[in-house]
Amino acid sequence: MNIRSVCGYCGTGCGIEFDTDRLIGTIDYPINEGMVCAKGVSELHTIETTDRLLRPHLRKEDGDFIPIDWDLSISSIAHHIRFSDPKRIGIYLSGQMLSEDYYVANKLGKGFIGTNNVDTNSRTCMASAVVAYQKVFGIDYVPVQMQDIDHCDLLILVGANTADAHVVFNNKIQRAKKSGLTTIVIDPRRTETAQQADLHLPIRPGTDIDFLSLVARRIIDDDRADVQYLEKHVNGYVQYLRKIKKIPKVKLLKRCGLTAAQFEAFMTLFYANENIISAWTMGLNQSSQGVDKNLSLINLHLLTGKINKRGNGPFSLTGQPNAMGGREVGGLSTTLAVHLGFDDESIKKVSEFWQTDKIADKAGLTAFEMIEAAERGELDLLIICHTDPVYHLPNRKRVEAALKKVPFIVEINAYDNSETKSFAHLRLPAAPWGEKEGTQTNMDRTITRQERLTRRAIDCKPDWEIFAMIGKKLGFQKAFDFEDAAAVFKEYQEMTRLSERGHLDLSDLDQGSLRGGAYVWGKQLFENDEYFTPDRRANLIYVQNERLSEAVSVTHPFILMTGRTRDQWHSGTKTAFVDKLRKHRPLSFIEINTNDAKELKISDGERVKVSTKRGKLILQAQVTDAIREKTLFVPITERRINYLTNDLLDPYSKQPDYNHNAAKVERL
Repeated sequence: MNIRSVCGYCGTGCGIEFDTDRLIGTIDYPINEGMVCAKGVSELHTIETTDRLLRPHLRKEDGDFIPIDWDLSISSIAHHIRFSDPKRIGIYLSGQMLSEDYYVANKLGKGFIGTNNVDTNSRTCMASAVVAYQKVFGIDYVPVQMQDIDHCDLLILVGANTADAHVVFNNKIQRAKKSGLTTIVIDPRRTETAQQADLHLPIRPGTDIDFLSLVARRIIDDDRADVQYLEKHVNGYVQYLRKIKKIPKVKLLKRCGLTAAQFEAFMTLFYANENIISAWTMGLNQSSQGVDKNLSLINLHLLTGKINKRGNGPFSLTGQPNAMGGREVGGLSTTLAVHLGFDDESIKKVSEFWQTDKIADKAGLTAFEMIEAAERGELDLLIICHTDPVYHLPNRKRVEAALKKVPFIVEINAYDNSETKSFAHLRLPAAPWGEKEGTQTNMDRTITRQERLTRRAIDCKPDWEIFAMIGKKLGFQKAFDFEDAAAVFKEYQEMTRLSERGHLDLSDLDQGSLRGGAYVWGKQLFENDEYFTPDRRANLIYVQNERLSEAVSVTHPFILMTGRTRDQWHSGTKTAFVDKLRKHRPLSFIEINTNDAKELKISDGERVKVSTKRGKLILQAQVTDAIREKTLFVPITERRINYLTNDLLDPYSKQPDYNHNAAKVERL
């Protein structure tokens, strides 16, 4: 009998089965219905790679690592915790972790060490969407599911390349197109997703708010707003109306780099279709105005009442497999647990549940704020789990310099080839996908159980167990006395009773039903259009383009963007070692527009130097018409990319602005 599990790559969360020596898609799983991408079907091989981290290692004074045992490792961590101020301790987690792992780490940090500096690399992925949902709905809640595509007439993808980043979801979109779905893609690049669309708008980077504000103004001018819905269920319409009518329409369209004909084509499709879903990912989120960009898109659904109905709504697409689960259990430093904040009432409820008095009364440091603290010499201990901040955080030179100032860094990882390795003092081997079990939540709130498919490497441990060992060593035996992952999930289930109005209550969920099945939390949560704001009404929030991103100049006339490619995930830690995937698209290149290349006398395949104010790289040029002029693209599989990116953050979400870097390109 096949072992049924769930893929550990992207936010789609495909059901898969282990069939003796291979992986196949689960036919009766509702998310993918048997479909699976090349990464997912090859995932079994990532367990077998020779690049695994298999034993704990401690760095000696001469810089070399020596193997040590687990007891000494945990004792060393506990010692540093005991002799550090909780405010000077950071724990950096990952959307690759399972919910049980996240839960125990969060409980340890916020509940018993007393530090709220517990954040996740999902901060760099979807924090802007989280904050926007909270501002509009009063809660972090995605009001759309993937199956809604089958009941949708128009899908608007903004800054999202599903063909590369969410392959199976994109396959569902293409199947729906055969039944009449219309798609619009708004993206500076003519990606594969854009090529499949009915309309592609090659917008100028950084002008999303301008375009979406123009759409909102047009809806109002044409009397297409659902005034009845707005008056009954939405706050702020009168104020919004007064401000949106003042926007300079001609100027904003010109700023977007679009023609009047392109804008009219968009509006024609928008008006011609009854049910509309908008979907987005890093193109909106990773910006110094990421929250505002999210708000400007969600506003269109509130204005037209195209929300809380099947086939309608704003759908943020999470990148990592369990980014959503991390949001639920408290993996963000700006939330406590189960979507609760750091107000007195929430702290009291969680303190009573965990039986602790150590919870601090304000939000902790976010991902890059930890780097800033380290830079100031205000971080004594940093525990990094299943993520690689030296590789993925922006302005890498600054990150490296800051981490050198941290006295003790612990890296918990399944693989040995991270960029963070050189900065760690202690490295602990974690069990990877396929060697551990637990649950994860995909991008549309579907909880699935991940099963262990093969024996666990003898000295590797699941992440939850490592954090529990630390808790016990610190003297909190009872609080961290978990027998297995199922026991962790059971405690988390009970904790979900604390969520506001029980919206996340999983207490009645039978864990056994997750074996080979799935559970969706929060169905019809906004039934009768009642939101989680104090007055149960959504908030319509006017925003404008403040142009906070790094601006081009005479010396740096290009905008450099980053993003995923189809055949790899992040840096290729796992996938680059799989022959089937290594033969596909390259890990490193730079896209440049044909006209720009001609002006600079750059030929396709030629090596060029691209530089920003922070650094420079030598990359192979891909000359193409599929990207806007004065725009560049480098995939994040290029491990050195963040030597170029800037460290501007959104002021609300603290998400980095990876997609707006002033750059120049030169022939060698």
